[in-house]
Amino acid sequence: MRIPDPALVVLVGPSGAGKSTWAAARYRREEVVSSDALRGVVGSGPHDLDATEEAFTLLERIVDARLARGLTTVVDTLGLDAERRSRWLLAARGAGLPAVLVLMDTPDAECRRRNSSRDRPVPASALAGQLRRHRELVRAAEAEGWDLVHRVEPDTGRVADSAAERTVHRTTPERRTSQGLRVVLQVSRFPWGEDPAGWMAAIARAADEAGFAGLALMDHLIQIPQVDRAWEPIPEPWVTLGLVAGLGTGLSLGTLVTPVTFRPAGITAKAAATLDALTGGRAFVGVGAGWWAREHAAYGLDLPPARERLDALAAAIETMRALWAPGTKAYDGQRVSLPETTCYPRPAGRIPVIVGGSGERRTLRIAAELADGCNVPSDLETLDRKVDVLRAHCRAVGRDPAEVAVTVLDLPVVGRDRDDTWARVERQRGRSPAAAFARRTNAGTPADQRDRYGVLADRGVDTVFVALRDLAGPEDVAALAPLLA
Repeated sequence: MRIPDPALVVLVGPSGAGKSTWAAARYRREEVVSSDALRGVVGSGPHDLDATEEAFTLLERIVDARLARGLTTVVDTLGLDAERRSRWLLAARGAGLPAVLVLMDTPDAECRRRNSSRDRPVPASALAGQLRRHRELVRAAEAEGWDLVHRVEPDTGRVADSAAERTVHRTTPERRTSQGLRVVLQVSRFPWGEDPAGWMAAIARAADEAGFAGLALMDHLIQIPQVDRAWEPIPEPWVTLGLVAGLGTGLSLGTLVTPVTFRPAGITAKAAATLDALTGGRAFVGVGAGWWAREHAAYGLDLPPARERLDALAAAIETMRALWAPGTKAYDGQRVSLPETTCYPRPAGRIPVIVGGSGERRTLRIAAELADGCNVPSDLETLDRKVDVLRAHCRAVGRDPAEVAVTVLDLPVVGRDRDDTWARVERQRGRSPAAAFARRTNAGTPADQRDRYGVLADRGVDTVFVALRDLAGPEDVAALAPLLA
């Protein structure tokens, strides 16, 4: 949507064209001035034609009052009266607001079908006259002097700007390996020395050149012990992703995962929408319930009990979806109520939401109901069990399991050859026996990892997030190119 806000928006279309539905999906109830609703105020109901004159008298006063205050005003009438359109256009000019005409391009047959299904259908002869006048107006609308004339295409609800098509398209096709997998580099350690920005840019460029589908950043406030020491750097991910967005790569960008305890869901929605707009539709959001008490205490954040965090996780996904939807209407959902959904810039496309965590009773059910993907462990025994549970939850909530992508986080030890692989095992194993550590970390060459990923693909995995335990620089990323062929 590229309709200005605030603005005067005049809807035009015959009965059954979908004007009221279109307005309700995009604007707050208070912003829409409807002649039918006003007939219900001053008459016996919205179809009381005897109350039309009084209803339009009120409508004109309301439109004038809202425009004088600089408020977005959506006029929901047939819009076919040239004299009234001219008056509204002049009123917008006097108030200094843009004037927009929205033409509903609903086919005649569909208007007739919708009209006939109503409790109080418009007489067929009257509807035929509306359809004829609407076709005439479509041809003449550009000459009336509106700042913008938008046409709502049939069925899709998508708005095409008559002056210029402004829909943002994804900048690059989706990258998948010959096994059908998306492989995303997850960066969890940051040994960047004296040049943080240069190191991060080099990692991203190497991932892009190697053929990775995307780049994900871990979201923690203190480096976690599973990865590195607490005093090693762990950057704020959304700021860092902004740096990467400016490099012009074809990588999808996001977090794996952002805890809902760190920031309000609306703030995450705003950050992700901005990133999506800046990258032409390449943002994603990994989101989880949060778990590490130390970082919460250190930063003065609450870490509620698990049940409350999971409730917050479900509410966060619903909130983000509401804020990313078209328009600025109020939202009253199952878990969340918002007085308006004004979030600009809008995302360039649908932002995928991936739930991190594998709790079988609540987390996987939240993913099944609300998410686009669910991130689970990559070992085959656990993977098979979690996928079975996830699919059962999908069926229980009435959703096709194919709509929820299975993703895994994989943390292998990867060497150039067998000797290099075992040298890395020795450096990283600590007190663990070498053979056990190598088995647990799936130590091997890129070719070994590719064979293993083929098995994951056969199990229904869509995306592998791969994190290198000993990532030092871009050369380590480049060495994974054979895995991505």
